[in-house]
Amino acid sequence: QVQLVESGGGLAQPGGSLRLSCVASGFTFSRYSMSWYRQAPGKEREYVAGIGRDGTNIVYVDSVRGRFTIARDNGKNTLYLQMNGLQREDTAVYYCCAPTLDYWGQGTQVTVSS
Repeated sequence: QVQLVESGGGLAQPGGSLRLSCVASGFTFSRYSMSWYRQAPGKEREYVAGIGRDGTNIVYVDSVRGRFTIARDNGKNTLYLQMNGLQREDTAVYYCCAPTLDYWGQGTQVTVSS
């Protein structure tokens, strides 16, 4: 059974930081590129960042480049998203996914507010 389980979301102040994690199971994590998406209230789901299966080929959407860092630990079957310099506009439900397999997690809420 494939599972992607996100954690680490919560409430942060503007300028603050959060680290999201996504633990994968049920498939060979190290063989697939992974991505983070987010969906803000009333908006479509948006691509945030992606990473190749060996940790290379990293891509960010312009709005988070320089503030967010995507990483993975294939030994732990875990995908990460370090989010620094959070802005109110980053408020959304964040999802990890294996895009070529169309596997998605349930999402974790990130709220940026003072």
